[in-house]
Amino acid sequence: MPVLSAANFVIGMGAFLVIGALAPLARDLLMTPSEAGWVLTSYALSYAVLSPILVAATGGFGRRRVMAFGMALFGLAALGSAFAPTQETLFAARALAAAGAGLTTPVAAAVAAGLARPEARGKVLAMVFFGLTLAQVMGVPAGSWIAYTYGWRVAFGLVAVLAAGCATLIWMRVPAGLSFQPVRLADLASVLGNGRLMLAIGFTAVFLGAIYVPFTYLAPLLEEKMSLGRNGVTAALVVCGLGAVAGNFAGGWVADRLGPARTLIGLACLQVAIMPLLSLLPISLPLAMALFFVWNACGYGFIAGQQMRLVVLAGTQAPVALALNAACIYVGAALGAVIGGWVVAGAGLAALGVAGGVTCLLAVATILVSARLSPVDTGPLRT
Repeated sequence: MPVLSAANFVIGMGAFLVIGALAPLARDLLMTPSEAGWVLTSYALSYAVLSPILVAATGGFGRRRVMAFGMALFGLAALGSAFAPTQETLFAARALAAAGAGLTTPVAAAVAAGLARPEARGKVLAMVFFGLTLAQVMGVPAGSWIAYTYGWRVAFGLVAVLAAGCATLIWMRVPAGLSFQPVRLADLASVLGNGRLMLAIGFTAVFLGAIYVPFTYLAPLLEEKMSLGRNGVTAALVVCGLGAVAGNFAGGWVADRLGPARTLIGLACLQVAIMPLLSLLPISLPLAMALFFVWNACGYGFIAGQQMRLVVLAGTQAPVALALNAACIYVGAALGAVIGGWVVAGAGLAALGVAGGVTCLLAVATILVSARLSPVDTGPLRT
């Protein structure tokens, strides 16, 4: 599992380092800030569209082969990004990177869930996705620092090297001939047509969408309300990342003991209570840092429980369901950013916390209805 976690770390770093590298990238390619924002948006949209289709289309191939190919494709795309001469070629490279990541991450989750004992499934899934959360703490800041110090192309070049190493390790360390139930494009159509399963998957988009209402605009919120500069904002983001890492592991532990549905309901209710506290800024800096830690711990604590639930509910179609779930992460981030933008334009930055909490009421309703329609987390969902 450490190999799969390392692969997710590289994917997380390669996906999100552009957040801290947008300014030098925009200057180099003569792009406006809004145009540069599409470097991330093109990746998110491509992932959301391509990942479920590619996972279903490669469902008959060996799992090791698919993950190694996906990781190699991600590395090739990072190399293409490093040498992209124009913004159009950069967008194309980012779409290719999304295809590679969209193959690797959900298949890794399906492999980990399939190999784990049922009573330890949450812990194992948390370990696999530890890489993605660790990328927020270490990978993204490191990539941003490299981009400002040596250039954004060097940062993408580093991702390409790391991805090549991970592809090699996957081929060497992941067992060949893993037993699995092949999936087909017909399974994608079946999952998309299953209302109860799609409601369960959609929880990810609604839950993360609520969190991203304030998180997208955390930097300007801290500048305006807490008078923090570059170092203070960076420290706050690191604390958020540490909270995400802690929540990832704690969420897996809790889901193994309380069950995924109860865990998700509890976390959604906690977010309804926590996010409005962001609208109370300014507060003392230590108290604010504690708030950011708890907020992100409760936010990223949902990952293992959500995937545990989908593995059980989807049965043999779990790889497709997990691919759609991963796509919903990016859909949620995009929706949250849009809603947050409306809130800032209409009511100002101070309203973001309350707006996030109110939006999360929809996440509470989603998981409550889903749990009622699919009340037993111990067997495959019947259609």
